[in-house]
Amino acid sequence: MRIVLQRVTSAQVAIEEQVVGQIKQGYLLLFGAADTDGEDEIDYYVHKIAKLRVFSDGAGKMNLSIQDVGGAILSVSQFTLYADTKKGNRPSFTKAGAPDHAKQIYERFNQKLRNAGIHVETGEFGADMQVSLVNDGPVTIIFDSADL
Repeated sequence: MRIVLQRVTSAQVAIEEQVVGQIKQGYLLLFGAADTDGEDEIDYYVHKIAKLRVFSDGAGKMNLSIQDVGGAILSVSQFTLYADTKKGNRPSFTKAGAPDHAKQIYERFNQKLRNAGIHVETGEFGADMQVSLVNDGPVTIIFDSADL
């Protein structure tokens, strides 16, 4: 599982110029799954993201979680996070999860974030999407289950 988390003041995703998901303060998550990902990885990252303290407290320190600030998540599937660029000029995506498996992992991940009490908006799995965001900070954090 690979997740790029960006703290945002706003973000939206559109398909064919129609907005399908949008949030104000919170996280934009770019999400990719591998065939080896399952419930353990989902549970680990849901907990990590829900509790991650990267929002400023009254003293200006990154000390508050998304739950503390009442933020939301815009979760966008992105198999290109598994691009292999070692050979040639055209990336290979063979390390990305098979579409059926990756979609199931993506949907379970989003549902578990919702179950943790976080409002989650999404794009559409497998669609050509346009993502707009205002990165706050900027704060960008990369998670990779290969590092677990």
